[in-house]
Amino acid sequence: MEVNLLQTKIGYLKGVGPKRAELLQKELGVVTYQDMLNQFPFRYIDRSQIQKVAQISDDTVYYQLIGRITDIKLIGAPRPTRAIGRFADETGSIEVVWFKGLKWLKDRFKPNERYVLFGKATLFNGTFNFAHPEIEVYDPKDPLIGEGLQGVYFTTEKLKDHGLGTRAIAKIQRLILQQVMEYIPETLPQDILREESLIPRKYAYYQIHLPANNIEIQQATRRLKYEEHFFFQLKLLRNKMHREQTIKGHVFSVVGNYFNDFYNHHLPFSLTNAQKRVIKEIRKDLNSGHQMNRLLQGDVGSGKTIVALMVMLLALDNGFQACLMAPTEILASQHYATLKEQIEGMGINLALLTGSTKISERRKIYASLADGSLQIVVGTHALIESKVVFKNLGLAIIDEQHRFGVAQRSKFWEKTEVPPHTLVMTATPIPRTLAMTQYGDLDVSKIDELPPGRKPVKTYHVYQDDRFRIMRFMQRQIAEGRQIYVVYPIIKESEKTDMIALQEGYEALLHDFPEPKYKLCVCHGQLSAEDKDFEMQRFINRNAQIMVATTVIEVGVNVPNATVMIIENANRFGLSQLHQLRGRVGRGADQSFCILITDHNISQDAKKRMETMVNSNDGFEIAEVDLELRGPGETSGTRQSGQIEMLIGDLQKDGLLIQQTRARAMRLLEKDPKLALPENLMLRNHYKELFAQTFDWSQIG
Repeated sequence: MEVNLLQTKIGYLKGVGPKRAELLQKELGVVTYQDMLNQFPFRYIDRSQIQKVAQISDDTVYYQLIGRITDIKLIGAPRPTRAIGRFADETGSIEVVWFKGLKWLKDRFKPNERYVLFGKATLFNGTFNFAHPEIEVYDPKDPLIGEGLQGVYFTTEKLKDHGLGTRAIAKIQRLILQQVMEYIPETLPQDILREESLIPRKYAYYQIHLPANNIEIQQATRRLKYEEHFFFQLKLLRNKMHREQTIKGHVFSVVGNYFNDFYNHHLPFSLTNAQKRVIKEIRKDLNSGHQMNRLLQGDVGSGKTIVALMVMLLALDNGFQACLMAPTEILASQHYATLKEQIEGMGINLALLTGSTKISERRKIYASLADGSLQIVVGTHALIESKVVFKNLGLAIIDEQHRFGVAQRSKFWEKTEVPPHTLVMTATPIPRTLAMTQYGDLDVSKIDELPPGRKPVKTYHVYQDDRFRIMRFMQRQIAEGRQIYVVYPIIKESEKTDMIALQEGYEALLHDFPEPKYKLCVCHGQLSAEDKDFEMQRFINRNAQIMVATTVIEVGVNVPNATVMIIENANRFGLSQLHQLRGRVGRGADQSFCILITDHNISQDAKKRMETMVNSNDGFEIAEVDLELRGPGETSGTRQSGQIEMLIGDLQKDGLLIQQTRARAMRLLEKDPKLALPENLMLRNHYKELFAQTFDWSQIG
């Protein structure tokens, strides 16, 4: 009965009908009563007062008037561009302006009918008017007239054109609640409601849509947010438990010759305490008998690659193969070169497999992976092609993992009977709340310490008219034997204006740094992989002092001699990207610099990004500001299939609540891992309903 009533199609509700129902589905995804109840207000307005036209004196507040509409005229011929009318009560009249839906206006308003107008007054040429206010027929019995707080709902122009503005949606919510409130099922056990001081679910729905006061809004919001975060954390934790209990992993019990030889004779520098701690955490996983699924976070230059190598050597010590997958050929090649140098003389068979690998070389790699003689392979997406068959893959490391979709990552599992241990790495620090949500089913390790001797990069925000000073500084750095990156924003590689900006910038630099005294190279996404690699190698080999590039150099390029990163139009980059770009310098012993160039006229958000970069080198701190400014959907390039979409929860603001719900979900699962106890029956039913359509990727990594 309960489910059926809440699942009633919205078209059956009085005043909606088939046409409006179709629009609600198209515009808002609303099909049922439940869907509509889940359209929560994003703010509230006080409609308790009815004002008079003569009282209008402020263009920052909303007014609610009752009166008549007269003198509607269409302006502009032959095609009208706007309509103007008068709204009058016994104290005076005010102009009303419309720019849309003009052809319906003449028939919509009757001269002797009384209407309720609601909107914000606009001051124009010294006179107040209303542009596109909400207007409806006045009904003295209407419960929303003169009522206090009313929710403001998300709507669209198409919905408004069909009489489904925010006020109409508020009426629909009231009608639905009158029918279904008593049938809204509880989803949380009584002990959670009691311990967390949460109101029952049916009252939460009533109060969020029809609040009597601000206290009711707060109570309802907290209850509904708690529920949403709680069930999401419950799912992540159950996935994690399922993986730990049912998915067996190879046991890496041996710490043998490869690991010890490298540690004692080949390690280029002493490990930091953070690196040692992370290796211990990983070793514990590898010896547990369960498949490891760990996220390794480490700021730019914190030494994740050396940790990855040492874990791969553990795989080799236990008779298994290892692979490292990177999102781009440049990054894969860089990893390959670094690993090759570090294991020189250890007798380890290592290869690089990318889209550019020649067919003859490819065949050799396929054969030696299949017979087990190739111990470590580094590559791009080429590693997950069906032709790649491993003899005994024991460890898969995925770098800059947010660049890969989950479906791509899961392909490693098709290559082995027992799934390989998985280590996913990112140099993009993830804010704590996101780590608890998007990666809440993974174990998380963090390298939060830079190797000794690294000097923090000095960052400056300068303006376009400082170019002469910037050029002199560049000349001094080059005279000292240093190299420089100059990066331009390319939002889409196809955008001609961006490419022109890069080309013009390159030509201006050629003028200021003429050959043969100076050498420049250029790198962007429209070059072939071969040309990109050629240009990159010129820079790496010091055959060019200035690299003019787009964000293709954001990750993976390691040139310790490069000490200056100049970012043109820095306001067009997100904080995470700016921090990644800055991480390309500061890799050697010399002092490095990052120069952010913008116009004087930039937005407040852009100013905050520049200030944050100038004042902080801490990637985790920067990630928190990035989350605050941009919101969870965009931060760190995390938008991908399976992105969290909250109905009312806010990953940006609900950090403390997420921690509380995670801890509470953990306690519940410790007591009742299968959600089988009678007191958890409602919870179990809601859980099944919520996640019935979700394919559980986490169970395969």
